[in-house]
Amino acid sequence: MKIALISGASSGMGRELAIQIAYRFPSIEEIWINARREERLRSLEREFPGRIRVFPGDLLDPETIPKLTKALIKAQATVCILGNAAGFGKLGRAGEISPADLQGMITLNCTALTQLTEAVLPFMKKKSRIIHFASAAAFLPQPGFAVYAATKSYVLSYSLALRRELADRGIAVTAVCPGPVDTEFFSIAEEHAPAPAYKRFFMTKTERVVSKALFDAFSSPSGKAVSVPGAAMKAVRIFTKLLPWELCLHFYD
Repeated sequence: MKIALISGASSGMGRELAIQIAYRFPSIEEIWINARREERLRSLEREFPGRIRVFPGDLLDPETIPKLTKALIKAQATVCILGNAAGFGKLGRAGEISPADLQGMITLNCTALTQLTEAVLPFMKKKSRIIHFASAAAFLPQPGFAVYAATKSYVLSYSLALRRELADRGIAVTAVCPGPVDTEFFSIAEEHAPAPAYKRFFMTKTERVVSKALFDAFSSPSGKAVSVPGAAMKAVRIFTKLLPWELCLHFYD
């Protein structure tokens, strides 16, 4: 059975990824979706009866990934697309974010993403795709968003290295690095501090980010290594490569 497996599918880019795959990839027989909020997953299941299979569970729970692995074995599944979209961020400077939230960001954004990828790899074949949702925050340290930006730097670095490691198997890896996206992300992130006004100015639609991610992932036999939607974030990526990071960080002061 050919499937897509998507984490963080109850909202935002994970949900949009499931929807676009359902419309654009008829050869994929089932789309397996995972997130904590089961009622939202069931809503998506009702939109695409027979195509969506729901796997509720928190990736911070050590039992969730083994359950998914057992289901993959039982279904004799081939994972054609793995979309790692689960993650969250909290704004705040040192000492303002709770230890639980700090650990949660690191565990969900980095550890769980890595563990799910490693668990799914045995079920992937040539031409399969891994899409990791990182962020333009990966390009530069961000005071006030320090831990979140660091976790996304991890996702980008891991994705680029994994891409090289899997090249001989014909499995392509794409890291998606958007700027601010029009999701519920900031309503969660702004518990301790408001987002800078410029982030609202550069807000991008979820549909656009996901559409470009899929296009870039399948644009060639090896896909694109990094998907960056929008001219503004492409410019940010270039500037952070050319300018000393100390100079770039003055922007945040």
